[in-house]
Amino acid sequence: MRNILVIGSGKSTSYLIKYFLEKSESENLHITIGDINIENAKKLINNHPNANAITLDVFDKGSRKKAIENADIVVSMLPARFHIEVAKDCITYGTNMVTASYVSPEMQALDSAAKSKDLVFMNEIGVDPGIDHMSAMQVIDKIRDKGGEIILFESFTGGLVAPESDNNLWNYKFTWNPRNVVVAGQGGAAKFLQEGTYKYIPYHRLFRRTEFLDVDGYGRFEAYANRDSLKYQSAYGLNNAKTLYRGTMRRVGFSRAWQMFVLLGMTDDSYTIDDSENMSYRDFINAFLPYSPTDSVELKFRHQLKIDQDDIVWEKLEELDVFNSKKMVGLKKATPAQILQKILMDSWTLDKEDKDMIVMYHKFGYELKGKKYQIDSTMVSIGEDQTYTAMAKTVGLPVAIATLAILNGKITTPGVQIPISKEVYEPILKELETFNIAFTEKEVPYLGYNPLTT
Repeated sequence: MRNILVIGSGKSTSYLIKYFLEKSESENLHITIGDINIENAKKLINNHPNANAITLDVFDKGSRKKAIENADIVVSMLPARFHIEVAKDCITYGTNMVTASYVSPEMQALDSAAKSKDLVFMNEIGVDPGIDHMSAMQVIDKIRDKGGEIILFESFTGGLVAPESDNNLWNYKFTWNPRNVVVAGQGGAAKFLQEGTYKYIPYHRLFRRTEFLDVDGYGRFEAYANRDSLKYQSAYGLNNAKTLYRGTMRRVGFSRAWQMFVLLGMTDDSYTIDDSENMSYRDFINAFLPYSPTDSVELKFRHQLKIDQDDIVWEKLEELDVFNSKKMVGLKKATPAQILQKILMDSWTLDKEDKDMIVMYHKFGYELKGKKYQIDSTMVSIGEDQTYTAMAKTVGLPVAIATLAILNGKITTPGVQIPISKEVYEPILKELETFNIAFTEKEVPYLGYNPLTT
C-alpha cells in the first residue's frame, strides 16, 4: 500500500482524514496520523483498517525521521513554525510534502534542494491561503486567455458563524484560532494599491477603514484590509493592475466595536500585566482607564471612548460581561491580548449545535478592446457540526485532493510552490465542486475601487 503520513490532528484535519479514508480502498492507501496527543486522531480514524495513529513529537528527531522515511508523501498540519524540520527530513528522504501554511523564508530556501530531487513541496493549499489562490487564478487566466488585462483585483475571506447560529450582538464566534483574531492586523501598517496609488492604514485606524460587500442570500458584510495586499502581485502577474486589495470579512458593525479594544490597548501582546492571575474582568478593563475616585468603570469607559449609553457598541460591550467583578482572569503573567482572548472565549466559543461559515468574495476588473468590465465571484460554505466544520472542510479538502494528485503523478512540477498554475487549480477546483465548494460568478458594471466605505 501507499503510505500517507499526516502530522498533526487538530481541528482542521477532520475532512482531510475522512477523504483519505474514503479513498483508501480504491487508491490503495494506508494513512498514518502522527501527533503528540493521538486521542483526536483515534476518534477520527474510528478503527478504520487502513489507518493508524502514532505518538509523534515533531521535536523528537528519531521518531520524526522514522515516520517520514516510511512515508510516500507527508502532509504537515502542524503550526506553520514547525513545518521546516519536517521539510528538511522530506528533502533527506526524497518525500513530497503538502501544507496549508504560508511559505516561510526558511521553506522557500529549500526550493533548489526540492527541485534537485524532483520533489513537490506544495504550500498554501488550504482556504486562505489556498482556495483564494486557485479560484482567483482561474478567473484571471480566463480573462487573459480572451485578451483582457486585469486592472483591479480585490479578494476577501471570512471565517464566521453560520446565520442559523448567529445569536449574539457581534454576529461573530470563534471558528479558528482565537489568538489570531485578537492580534489580527498588528505588526505594521496595512498596504494596498488603489487606482494606481499606494495606500497605508496604520493599525490604530485599520478597523475604521472598511469596505462593504453584499453576498446574495447572505446579506451585507464589511471587510478590513490585510496587512500586505501586494504580497501576491507578482505571483498573480498583476504588476500592471491599478487596484489590489485583500481583506478579512466580518458582519457589519463588528469592526467599529472592535476598535474599542484597539484604542484602549487591550489587543497588545508585547508586555505582561502584573498580578494578572488575581484580576477580575472589571479590574482588567479598569487598568486601561484613568483614575477617578468617584466615576464608575462603566462611566470612565464611555467617556474615554465617547460612547453614548444607547449606542449598540455599548450593548455589545455589556454582552461580553467585561465589567463583571467576580469573573477572574486566572492567567499568570498574561499579556493584554491573552486576557482579552480569555474574556471573549466565554461568549464567542461555538456551542455544541452551532455551525460555522466560510465566505469568500473576489472582484476582478479588466479592460478588453477599450472597454472596462467587472466580474464578482462569491463562495459560501456552511459547516455540518463541531467536527466537520466549514473551516475544516475548506482547509482540509484542498490539502487532501492535492496530496492524492501529487501521489498519482497528476501534479509533477517540482519545487516549493503555491497553487496558482492550471496543473494544480483546475483539477482541485473541479473536485471541490463535488463537495459543494463552488463559486458563483456574475458580470457587474465596472465601478473601480468601491467608494462605499465606512
